[in-house]
Amino acid sequence: MSESSEYLPDIVYDAAQVSALDARFVDRFGVDGFELMQRAASAAYDELAHVWAMPGQMVVFCGPGDNGADGFLIADLARAGGWRVRLVCLVDPDSYTGAAATAVATWRDGGGEIDTFDDRAVHTDVIVDALLGTGVNRDVHGDFAAAIERINAAGDAGTGVFSVDIPSGIDAATGHVWHCAVRADATTTFIGLKLGLLTGQGPAHCGALAFSGLNAPDALYADQPYTARRLVHRRLRTALRPRARNVHKGDNGHVLCVGGNRGMGGSIRLSAEAALRSGAGLVSVACHADHAGPMSQARPELMCRSVDDGAELVPLLAAADVVAIGPGLGRADDDNDWGGALWQAALDCDRPLVVDADALNRLAAQPVERGHWILTPHPGEAARLLGCATAEVVDDRVAAVQAIARRFNAVVVLKGAGSLIATPEELWLCTDGNPGMAVGGMGDLLTGVIAALLGQGLSLSDAASLGVYIHARAGDRAAEAAGQRGLLPSDLLEWIRYFVNPGRL
Repeated sequence: MSESSEYLPDIVYDAAQVSALDARFVDRFGVDGFELMQRAASAAYDELAHVWAMPGQMVVFCGPGDNGADGFLIADLARAGGWRVRLVCLVDPDSYTGAAATAVATWRDGGGEIDTFDDRAVHTDVIVDALLGTGVNRDVHGDFAAAIERINAAGDAGTGVFSVDIPSGIDAATGHVWHCAVRADATTTFIGLKLGLLTGQGPAHCGALAFSGLNAPDALYADQPYTARRLVHRRLRTALRPRARNVHKGDNGHVLCVGGNRGMGGSIRLSAEAALRSGAGLVSVACHADHAGPMSQARPELMCRSVDDGAELVPLLAAADVVAIGPGLGRADDDNDWGGALWQAALDCDRPLVVDADALNRLAAQPVERGHWILTPHPGEAARLLGCATAEVVDDRVAAVQAIARRFNAVVVLKGAGSLIATPEELWLCTDGNPGMAVGGMGDLLTGVIAALLGQGLSLSDAASLGVYIHARAGDRAAEAAGQRGLLPSDLLEWIRYFVNPGRL
């Protein structure tokens, strides 16, 4: 394993913040610009040679600026490493200036030729994408779009694709795809970890992600602005302390799960079982009469109660420490709005709420600023909460999650690849989890996990962030056991239990 692939940093930056770090590295710490390019090229080539260990044929696509210049130096290193290298430049090679011009000269001085782009199919073993880097902020057109299409077509046919710093066409700040973007098998990024690689469309395009700080000193990062922090083992491993020998079930929180309208009992059962497996001392379920009996028989540890209206829910709310509401609650346009009465009763109680699914849709229809709650929308629900198109949420997930947090005075979990958690203190990012978790019911589990942690005394912020992390780690372990495709929410339950116990994180 190469040095750069051994870890990812905790701190995550947007594109402007990383550019500021680059400039600070040169201006404040006296690093020569060409030396910095050489370090980046060396780190990238080391990672490439780790992923594709046997030299063969390589095509390097270079664009303007420092990213393109990195491509020239990578090509030079690859040629020295035994690769048969063809370099394709989409700009005039003589247009490079400063350190970038020195990189071009290095390739030429070694006898390297420079081809122009001709929009033909690419047949090679590995392609290096050094086209656009972090600076792209508008749709990609012309030869650059054609080159990206050729790279992706070759990748689909089995050619390895390696991106330098970020796949071309991906917005470094948001993960938005600017018309088209390279789909890489591996990416090595430098100096600062870019948010766009980790959320939005970024994770689907960057492949295996490696990082190199290019030997930057810790002082480079001191007191510098950043966008988010990653959820990592080091922060969370001590969040749940071992329980005292004389602990009572009442000390571990009583979670009330509200939902399960007619025909939708499975979702609230998943939430309730996840709460049990996450360590809640007591878990009650308030659901439609159709489901209370069968649910109690299937899982006797759950205290299931059928409720007909909000008045019957009130004493159950008063007995609980935390309320999880939404899974299977039903839409507001039902002829008999059973869920609406329960939703209003929950809003009126003084208990902390974890709000998901149909409860979020009701909140979007009639917004209130209650406070003391955690909202857990997926992008579609987030769009309804904000009154915008889902595409707008996907294009800038950071702006969306922070806007919801402000509008509803809430801690907010925006689910999806690179889940984001907006708290009053930080913006957190989860880089765990896998595509197998894209199946109905996974969000219901998360609701129960978060509610159980809240019931055990964690703050709103810690319950939301730790809950997302545990849920994602459990999904990864379950996928490791039998694969991603066909993964069921119930497959995570044993792993949720594993990760909530001290020392397991």
